[in-house]
This record gives sequence, structure tokens and C-alpha cells, in this order.
Amino acid sequence: MRHLKRLIVLTVVALSVLGFGAAHGKVYIDIDSPSFQRFPIAIADFKPLSPGAGPGDFPVWFADTLGRNLLVTGYFTVLDRKAFLEDPARAGITGETTRFPDWTAIGAEYLIKGGFQTDGRQLTTEFRLFDVVRGELIVGKRYVGTPDDRNRMVLQFANEVLQALTGEAGLFDTWIAFVKRSGDTSDLYTISFDGSDLRRLTNYGSLTVSPRWSPDGRRLAFTCFKDGNPDIYLRDVKSGLTEKAVSYRGVNLPGSWSRDGEQLLVTLSRDGNQEIYDMTVSSRLLRRLTREFSIDVSPVRSPDEKQIAFVSNRQGSPQIFVMDADGGNVRRLTTEGNYNTSPAWSPKGKRIAYEGSVSGRFQIFVIDAAGGTPQQLTFGGSDHESPTWSPDGRYLAYSVRGYGRSRIEIMNANGQNIRVLHEGNEGCQSPFWSPHIR
Repeated sequence: MRHLKRLIVLTVVALSVLGFGAAHGKVYIDIDSPSFQRFPIAIADFKPLSPGAGPGDFPVWFADTLGRNLLVTGYFTVLDRKAFLEDPARAGITGETTRFPDWTAIGAEYLIKGGFQTDGRQLTTEFRLFDVVRGELIVGKRYVGTPDDRNRMVLQFANEVLQALTGEAGLFDTWIAFVKRSGDTSDLYTISFDGSDLRRLTNYGSLTVSPRWSPDGRRLAFTCFKDGNPDIYLRDVKSGLTEKAVSYRGVNLPGSWSRDGEQLLVTLSRDGNQEIYDMTVSSRLLRRLTREFSIDVSPVRSPDEKQIAFVSNRQGSPQIFVMDADGGNVRRLTTEGNYNTSPAWSPKGKRIAYEGSVSGRFQIFVIDAAGGTPQQLTFGGSDHESPTWSPDGRYLAYSVRGYGRSRIEIMNANGQNIRVLHEGNEGCQSPFWSPHIR
């Protein structure tokens, strides 16, 4: 994968050199507030930092690309540049050369300005985010790379905007792995948070399912039938090197990794019915956690690694259960609905998302990890399946199938701001969100 690291230099020039000032340690936007509404932001056309500084479409390209990416977050309303009052011929990109009353007059609360310079081989860009009401700089960044790096520069600054305004890093350095099925075969793909850069990872001419990112984002565990048995493989995402990790006769499915990447929860049927094990990745040593005549599958660790959520039919229909990390103290979590599966523990540990059957269709629910009444997030006549949390816990991705189409969608964790990440005639299944990949 080509990530933001490809930039030749990705750095903030010293504040004293650029004269940047910044407000530190302040969260400007509480996006978790029940009364949250999108915040109006203006993005001015970027300005050449010197005569003949670059292609003529760069001023609009930088502004439009940054605006599209901020819209994807669901946190902002990007104001139409036709409403701008400030004279671009007279205004600069610094606070001293910005007429903030011209921006407050059109309802902007935040403003982004920037500039660029390139000789065809090297590209230098400057980005500045302002609080319009206070008339102050929030964050300023300078990036140096090549013209081919300009999109990554925009994505990096979009991350900075989210970090500065919400206190949480943006998600433009994360990926969603998922399965695309065509006929009797399926393969793993990845796609970025903004829906760009779709990449195919496997091409085995077989069924490939259940991708699970390692905590550092360097590896994917998955199950593939390419050798005739559903075996677990580990793949280095960057190099493509793949090794077979588990190949017992019968079902072998990966669950979640430990935070240090040393352990991997797995579901195996080697001893008869499907049971949950904790595997040491380096030695392949197994520790069995469940011992039931029922089916126990889909294990996922809590963020503090003290508990494991899983699916079991030990009391009849499939339900979500929680147990201690050593397999003890099992308790049933879901008590409503007759078919609940695919648990996903939120990064902050307070909630568990899952899919549950409603009137013959699967929908996405969330429930407090301590139990209680679940909240239904999706509705309609399609099946909504396999929820997965973003690293900051503010979004859920999931698959949707119905009416002859299949897609991966993303929504805010409260069920709002639904958008299609990828859609096609092929089956799009089993999304799994990566950590931040630097």
C-alpha cells in the first residue's frame, strides 16, 4: 500500500520560522454531544506562494479535494465559494492578511487557507486552519514532497483538522478490508476511509473470508480454502508474503488479535464442534477457552483484554455471550431477538455492536458491554451485517445485501450520516476496519 509515509518530507516547519500560532489542548467541536450539528467551514482557493508556482488548476484542486474529504466525516458543512466576500486578489493566507469579518458575515465558523509551490519535481504546500470567530490560527502545517504526493498532503491535513477540532485523530490513514465474492470464489480487498484507492490483495481462485487486522496494521489474518480446507493464513500487507498459520482438519477461523500482536483468538473444530482458542502466533501454541457441546464462534477481545465476547447457541438460538479472558465467568449479553451474531467491541470498551435478526432481515444493533436494552441502528428491507468499529469508535462500517446489489456502508456510531463506501454486483462482505497505519 502507498500510505502517507511516501512523502519525501512530512513535517511542520518550526512555528518561529513560519510565524504560525496555534491554540493547544482545546477541543473546539464536541461531536459526541446529543445536540451536535455540522459546523460551517469555508475553504478558500489555494494561492501560489511565488509567481509561476504550479499548474493553474492547483488553487481549485486543493480546495475542492480538501472539502470533499471533510464532508466525508459528516462533521462539516463546506460553504459554497460563491458566497465568499473576501477579495482573493488582496487577501493572503496568514491571519494578518485575512479579513475575518468577511468570513463571519457568511456564517463560517472555521476557515482553511493554503498555498503551494512546485518546480515539477518538488511540491511544497502550506495549510492553515483558523477559528473565524476568534480570529486566530488553530493549526498550520507545511508539507514537502512531489506533485504525486499532493493527495496524501491533503489527507494528512484533513487528519490534522480532525485532531485539532475534535481531540481525536482523523481516519484518513485507516483502511477497511473486506471480501468481494464473485461466483464460487472470493478475495480480500482494501479501501480507504474516503472510498478511494480500492486494492485487491488476494487472487487464489478460491473462497477467502474473515479478514482480521493485526494491531499494527501490518498483517491480515484470514481463512482461505485454496488448499481444500478452510485454513488460517497470515499476510504481510505491504510485501504480500503469506504463511499458513493454522490448518487443522475442519473449521479454522481467525478472531481478534491481542494488543501486542502476540496472540490471536481462533475458532477451531479440531476437537469436534466449534470451540474458541487463544493462539500464540509465534509458536502456534493453543489454549482452549470454551468447552461446550454447543457451537462457540466469533471471539473478540475487549480493549482492556480482560473479557471476550463471542457467539454461542448453548441456550438455543445464537446469542452474544461474554466471558473472562481465561474462559471463565460466562454470561449471556443479548436477551432480545432470536438470532444475534457478529459481535464487535467498541475501542473504548463501553459498547458492543452486533447483527440481529428482525422480521427475517439482519440489522445492526449496539448494546452496553455491561448489558441492558439494545439500540437498533439500521432499518429497511436489506440485510445489514458484520459491523466493525473505526479506531476512534465514532463510526461503524458494515455490509449490506439485498435487491440484487451488495455494498459496504459507513455510518456514525449513532446511526446517522450513512454513506456508501463501495458498491457492486459482486458480494461485498465481512468488512474489518484497520488501526491507524502510519
